[in-house]
Amino acid sequence: MERDSRSRTTLVVSAGFFIKLSVFFFISSSVIASAFGIARPCLVLNENQILYLFSTSAQVIAAVYGLTLTGFLFFRNELTREANEDETLEEPIDELEDRYFKLLVYITILVAITLLLANLAISHESSQRTNLSTIIINTGQSAYLVAFASIALFIFDVTAPHRIKGASQNLQNELDPSRDPKARGSLEAFIQNYNQIERLLAEAGQLYQSFTTASSQARQTKRISNMRLADILFRSERINSSLHQRLRDLITLRNAIIHGAEPIVSQEIVDDSARVLNELRGSLNSNSR
Repeated sequence: MERDSRSRTTLVVSAGFFIKLSVFFFISSSVIASAFGIARPCLVLNENQILYLFSTSAQVIAAVYGLTLTGFLFFRNELTREANEDETLEEPIDELEDRYFKLLVYITILVAITLLLANLAISHESSQRTNLSTIIINTGQSAYLVAFASIALFIFDVTAPHRIKGASQNLQNELDPSRDPKARGSLEAFIQNYNQIERLLAEAGQLYQSFTTASSQARQTKRISNMRLADILFRSERINSSLHQRLRDLITLRNAIIHGAEPIVSQEIVDDSARVLNELRGSLNSNSR
């Protein structure tokens, strides 16, 4: 069971790989279809068929894109609500939102190209049939198929049941790539160091807690997240930029482990957490004098 769960969290491919693969299929399918269309066409369409085909394709892809965009906006609001309710979800959700934004920008460009090719095919059909019109027709239909497939895969990606686990695993792979069995560190030691770091951040953040009022009516204060506390201490010049960045990385890694990443850390991370703890204690003590 553990192996199956681990494999599910690593199924999410990067946005860059998805885009490169989609572009490759678009270019290759356009070239192959245009070459066959010029040399040995399988279907010969008359003017009315071409006009109907591209007008229908443009309407379908535009409608599907609009529905996808509308649904994604509601889904993004749900992600924002989850992040507000649980501060440890901020980093995985930020990772997901960045990924979804890149994919949505690419799909928008792909849909725009599809609509442009549809207009070119319709407007060019009134002229004499040439190799150029054949290329436009085949390229336009290739763009339509790739755009439709990309939208479908985007929907499956957004609604994947283990998306938080996948994003957490990606963060762990980025922050702690050297998780070799021979150099594996103690997770207990890492958690102990982190808990002490968290206590130091909480003690240092008591001074700034009064600035966070959840509601002017309820007068309830909301606890400042560890990531926000690290930012405040850096802006207040109580810690330097190097310690600030290492604190953010440790907080992100710990949150990633909580939300589904492998409960494994390297010895390098354990040692670094101990160094960060000592540096943070020393920096706060020196600034409090």
